[in-house]
Amino acid sequence: MSVTEPPVSAVEALLTDGTTVLVRPVEAGDRAAVLELHVHGMSEESRRMRFFGASHRAPELAADRLCGPGRADVLALGAWADGELVGEADCQATAESGEVAELAMAVADAWHHRGVGTLLVEHLAHAARKRGIREFAADTLAGNRAVHKVFSDLGLPVHRHLDHGEIRVRVPLDEDDEGYLRAVDERGRTADLASLAALLRPRAVAVVGASRRTGSVGRTVLLKIRRGGFTGPVWAVNPHAGVIAGEPAYPGIAELPGVPDLAVLAVPPAAVPGAAEECGRTGTKALVVLTSGLDATQARQLMHSCRRHSMRLVGPNSVGIAQTDPAIRLDAEFGGAFPLPGTAGVAVQSGGVGIALLQRLAWLGIGVSSFVSLGDKYDVSGNDLLQWWESDGRTDLALLHLESFGSPRAFARTARRVTRTLPVLTVDAGRSDAGRRGAASHTAAAATPTVTRETLFRRAGITAAHSIAELVETAALFHTQPLPDGRGRVAVVSNAGGIGILAADACAAAGLELPPLPAETVAELRELLPAGAGTANPVDTTAAAGPAELRACLDVLARADTVDALVVCLVPTALVQDDADRPLRALLDGPGRRRLPVAAVLLDQEVPVQYRTCADGGRLPSYADPAAAARALAHARDRARWLAEPFSAPAAPPTADADRARRLVDAFLDAHPDGGWLDPETTADLLDCYRLPLTTSILVRSEDEAELAARGLCPLGHEGRIAAKAYWPGQVHKSAEGAVRLGVGSATQAQECYRDFRDRFGGRMTGVLFQPMAPPGVELLVGAVQDEVFGPLVLLGLGGTATDVLGDRTTRFAPLTERDLETMPAELRAAPLILGRPGSPGTDLTGLRRALTGVSGMACDLPQLVEVDLNPLIVRPDGVVCVDARIRVEPRPSYDPYLRRLRRPALAGEAGGREPQ
Repeated sequence: MSVTEPPVSAVEALLTDGTTVLVRPVEAGDRAAVLELHVHGMSEESRRMRFFGASHRAPELAADRLCGPGRADVLALGAWADGELVGEADCQATAESGEVAELAMAVADAWHHRGVGTLLVEHLAHAARKRGIREFAADTLAGNRAVHKVFSDLGLPVHRHLDHGEIRVRVPLDEDDEGYLRAVDERGRTADLASLAALLRPRAVAVVGASRRTGSVGRTVLLKIRRGGFTGPVWAVNPHAGVIAGEPAYPGIAELPGVPDLAVLAVPPAAVPGAAEECGRTGTKALVVLTSGLDATQARQLMHSCRRHSMRLVGPNSVGIAQTDPAIRLDAEFGGAFPLPGTAGVAVQSGGVGIALLQRLAWLGIGVSSFVSLGDKYDVSGNDLLQWWESDGRTDLALLHLESFGSPRAFARTARRVTRTLPVLTVDAGRSDAGRRGAASHTAAAATPTVTRETLFRRAGITAAHSIAELVETAALFHTQPLPDGRGRVAVVSNAGGIGILAADACAAAGLELPPLPAETVAELRELLPAGAGTANPVDTTAAAGPAELRACLDVLARADTVDALVVCLVPTALVQDDADRPLRALLDGPGRRRLPVAAVLLDQEVPVQYRTCADGGRLPSYADPAAAARALAHARDRARWLAEPFSAPAAPPTADADRARRLVDAFLDAHPDGGWLDPETTADLLDCYRLPLTTSILVRSEDEAELAARGLCPLGHEGRIAAKAYWPGQVHKSAEGAVRLGVGSATQAQECYRDFRDRFGGRMTGVLFQPMAPPGVELLVGAVQDEVFGPLVLLGLGGTATDVLGDRTTRFAPLTERDLETMPAELRAAPLILGRPGSPGTDLTGLRRALTGVSGMACDLPQLVEVDLNPLIVRPDGVVCVDARIRVEPRPSYDPYLRRLRRPALAGEAGGREPQ
């Protein structure tokens, strides 16, 4: 374990019933709390099970062990709820093997069956692994069903051996065990849903800060809740008013006739912390804070009350929430319209975006299942809402507008599961092409926020639009049409050739294919369409074609094996104006409706997108612009492709010496506490740990050493085969600084080169690196960055001097899968150079994939690796070799994305408040 990384830190997490507990190490000052747990929190029978007897001194012995002078050898965690210790779990390495630790736990009787023990063991296992512990062992009584259930529920293999009434339990701590990871995810999901019930299915609601003033936020929300038909009681809280909108008002939460599950706060910023604390003390379990402008102190107080009293929080700076379930009918938001009931889940960070999106969906006729304005997103996030929509039984389409991610890896894992059953659409907000660091490697410069977000969405199967308009246009198609085949082959039909050509161009620009139609299809079209019609793709029926001919044309195309989607473009003419919709209705009523998605383009339409309703109640999206229809179909094709992708396991890790790699990085950080670029020797050693193919390199520090290096590297009788590179600490781009010379062919030239570099770079130069020049090949860039929010990102692109000019790159999150290794080279524009083309052999794909896997494994094993840049990596048919590598490290803790915890939000007025990744 790195000296920069503490073994465990304090976090807050949810129990299975939605209660929030604080999980932290048991410390010397917790002796009284440990005694209280064992003496008063546990019954005599529980103590007998815990201590294998009823010794009256057992609690004191436990307190001495956990809090006394010898506690340094014990790793102990406690769970605190509202300041009370409700459970503890501890382990201590055995004398026989430092990799096996004896496990013990105790949970207060009143807190049984709420997941306390399981949560503590999860966190204890995470901390134990950092200490090199690979297995838990415990002696339990056969009748201790509670402890045995904890072991069984973990999801890890459990080995039991019965001996004289006692059971010896052994639990290997394999953190990559798929069963364990699934079990952790399911426990987290269960706890999350339980905690959100008071927010999205409240039985009673209070509006704190409801005012008598017409047009005020609190009064508006109060009236919308009442007029929306909320099925439970709704109470107004205002200490300065006895009656609001004809109903009694109460001076405080404590004076209400009942306990509200949900409180909506519309009070000044200074009053928010006090109101939240009062809500928590009286038993409220969810808050929606509409107030904006909280300072850092107010924000901390608000979050403290929410965590202490197990309240989930939406906001602050929220527009509100809505739940259209007929059993609830809650409209607690101050937008201009009532959300239509329906099946689309909507979550937004921006209140203005939320109001606009609800209005557009309502106008289009798409209703919502639930709506949440996340606001400043101190607590409830998009990840929470995805899990709710996955399980609510009503939502079949999710729409998100997220400006930031608190825990992208948890979000990606949830979204990847949810998008298998329902489409998730988002607006890719905050796009930027600005580089992160002026002196960064090529890899880090390429890993902009746009790139990382796009990689996240692609991995999770999320459909990312670039505007609210595009989001709504795509939702209109997803909501009513089947998905096309993943090949995205489109047939365009129009009754005017010009609009058909525009639509064809729009489809091509969106990456859709317009294939030639089969000969039999063309023949059928010629038979049924008027003379002069175009039967290629796009199909021009001409204005002379009536509804019957157009309907028959669409039926023929829907049967074609080479067509996956139809774009139907109609312009009004005197010939068919009165019946323009009939062919579209015929298509929906006919066989084409079941197989192909259809998008209509109606140039006389006054709005960007709307539904055309058919006689049987079916709806067809129609667009005023062919580009909008093409974009929506391209998104549908991408979703179909993603769903069709087979499961791909993580790529087999390379043969690596991860322990040696960690020691190298720790040693460098011990000498350089702030981190920095590794020197050439350490870089070469680290790459060697992962069998990455760095060319032979000799670092020299004098003319004499340069002569010896040249004699060793220059093959007898071959000149011009050495590259010389001046080196100094912190160096990044050698070529740009004139620190590279190629073609050094003799010992004399090597000495001259060394003198030249020394004269030009002076004292900052600490050596010259001599390498044999590699044979020519395709120059690639393979790199990785350790993003603090998104995690390790692996990049493959065209390398050498063309890296930044051409920008031919693709990215994936680590660890790479086997499918990633196949698809990444194929996605580059330079793919023919790598994969081969007629007359030109491909390169060593096995070696390239080995290099990608090695960089991926290195980034996953070493969170301190901030940047890795292998550029150029020269790939040839007969091998792969890296001729230049740069690695930068910083002191960073490891992050377990499966460890259950509530994220730490970035609070108002604070920097760096987000959860470490």
